[in-house]
Amino acid sequence: MPAGASILGCEGPRLTADERRFFAKADPWGFILFARNVEDPVQLSALTAELRECVGRDAPILVDQEGGRVARLRGPHWREFLPALEQIKAVDPELGSGAVERSVWLRSALIADDLASVGIDVNCAPLADLVRPETHSVLHNRLYGGNIETVVRLCRAAREGMAQGGVLSVLKHLPGYGRATVDSHHEPARVSAPLEALEAHDFAPFRMLTDFGMGMTAHVIVEALDKTAPATTSRVVMDYIRDEIGFGGLLMTDDIGMEALSGTIYERSAAAIAAGCDVVLHCKGDMAGMEQAVDAAGRLSEKGQERAEYALYERREPAQLDTAALEDELQGLIG
Repeated sequence: MPAGASILGCEGPRLTADERRFFAKADPWGFILFARNVEDPVQLSALTAELRECVGRDAPILVDQEGGRVARLRGPHWREFLPALEQIKAVDPELGSGAVERSVWLRSALIADDLASVGIDVNCAPLADLVRPETHSVLHNRLYGGNIETVVRLCRAAREGMAQGGVLSVLKHLPGYGRATVDSHHEPARVSAPLEALEAHDFAPFRMLTDFGMGMTAHVIVEALDKTAPATTSRVVMDYIRDEIGFGGLLMTDDIGMEALSGTIYERSAAAIAAGCDVVLHCKGDMAGMEQAVDAAGRLSEKGQERAEYALYERREPAQLDTAALEDELQGLIG
């Protein structure tokens, strides 16, 4: 039987008996962790092992570890990094554009080293959204810039660096979130630009990165495609991502609990699956919400299972990295 079409969080640093029973029955495709689940490396390694034990397989375990503001694993146990855009600006321009690319690779390999050491094998990064003057502050310095070619190169560098450390990447936020002027954690985000402008700019990086095995949707209303439904729950936008942008990987929702979406967790989850998302991401870790998400999402579809298997086919063992040398090199690039 296919795994559940869901990725679930848990409430704290250790599983409760109720969570263990629920995860064993629900059999989610994967799990996602947050700061509330993290104490130290020993505890976190035990938690990731227990999550996999619940479902009886090597389930993917995800985290948002972009570096900078968005990082669930923090010092003193794990490395700290500048936000992506700040790091890029800190690299000495006299070193040339290759130095920026190298700095992103180094950063990503070191992040992966932190994650793999505690059993986390998927990072919800990189971001291919483009910086614009109106980009909301919740997103702005997490991005790689506003130049399409540069962003594509840096997304590839991030993916390759993480892969060297044994961690898979999730490309986000399809079909593009850079024009959003509000935080979709709290309210619906709208993009009113004409389709021609979006195709020439916002969608372009994603069209060049369709070889990523996993992608995450944006809870943004793209008015040129669908004036009412956010991308995550819009069949029109999901079809556009598949057919026009050409993304063939596993598509997961952004957190289904965000306030950009309306309705119950069940209704949101059902709408996302009906629209064409493969997997529902439920992050909060509350049992009532997880039950609704699992019931609505059901099991992976035949196509979803194929995409999930392909995404995990790219798993590899971490390379033997001289992390001290990588840290020194990164520090030398950013000063």
